[in-house]
Amino acid sequence: MSQDNLFKLKCQKCKRGNYFTSKNKKKVERKIELKKFCKWCRARTVHKEAKITG
Repeated sequence: MSQDNLFKLKCQKCKRGNYFTSKNKKKVERKIELKKFCKWCRARTVHKEAKITG
């Protein structure tokens, strides 16, 4: 996994970054939305793609 393809997935309820994933930028142009488990909310919530800062 190269660094430029990494994205953080943030919980839309508590706004915390929980997961990292990658995507093919040539095939997927929109932002990724996945239902994932958030350990702070303790529920399955929608996680949206956010930029990695650092």
